[in-house]
Amino acid sequence: MKNPETWRASKYVRDKNGLLTASRNPLEVGVGSRFIADIIAQWYDSVLKQYAGGRLLDLGCGKSPLYLVYKNLVNDITLVDWENSLHPNEHLDFSCDLTKALPFKDNEFDTIILSDVLEHIPEPEFLFSEIARILNTDGILLMNVPFFYWIHEAPHDYYRYTEFKLRDFAEKSGLSLVSCSCLGGVFTVLIDIMAKILAPRGRCGEFCSKTLQAIAKKILKNKMLSHPEFPLVYAMICKKEAST
Repeated sequence: MKNPETWRASKYVRDKNGLLTASRNPLEVGVGSRFIADIIAQWYDSVLKQYAGGRLLDLGCGKSPLYLVYKNLVNDITLVDWENSLHPNEHLDFSCDLTKALPFKDNEFDTIILSDVLEHIPEPEFLFSEIARILNTDGILLMNVPFFYWIHEAPHDYYRYTEFKLRDFAEKSGLSLVSCSCLGGVFTVLIDIMAKILAPRGRCGEFCSKTLQAIAKKILKNKMLSHPEFPLVYAMICKKEAST
């Protein structure tokens, strides 16, 4: 990671209780996207503390918002994004097209993060095979993708995957599935949709969007109401087992 001393929090921040949460700066997280960003932040805060270690690769890192969590958990950090990213990053180590071979040796990384990236990859099977190649034995992949979610970063928004296809990607690439969880359910999907509809509608709409999300978060009390038939987001953990 280049220039770590100048890194600043962006998408994720710590709240007054120390919980990882979405930034309330609308330049970092849109008003209508705070609810889903809070849910994803909660998941990564938990799993990174449990699984992150060794040499870490953050693929499609954007402004590397999760650095706040993993910086003291790992020994080495490599940041990768593509040159057309909407989130310029002075800390980037490599500018790569994730649809092509990655410029890393076999078994080079112990932890790989793929956060909100897979839906933007036109050939996901190849990326999974590359992740499996560069992941060390016993290494961990931590990733999330949206499911019931609006079109974003158009025109580079290609897919929505079910749990079954995500499991298939892992299996075919030779990775062992640790867990595949749906984050959110009917309630969270509806809140996210309404928040995004209201937010652009002037000051009143923005106020209603903020209020709706704040009430929903209070009701959930930092717990995720999940329903396998209506997932807002999928979060998956995979491991590279020793060759037999």
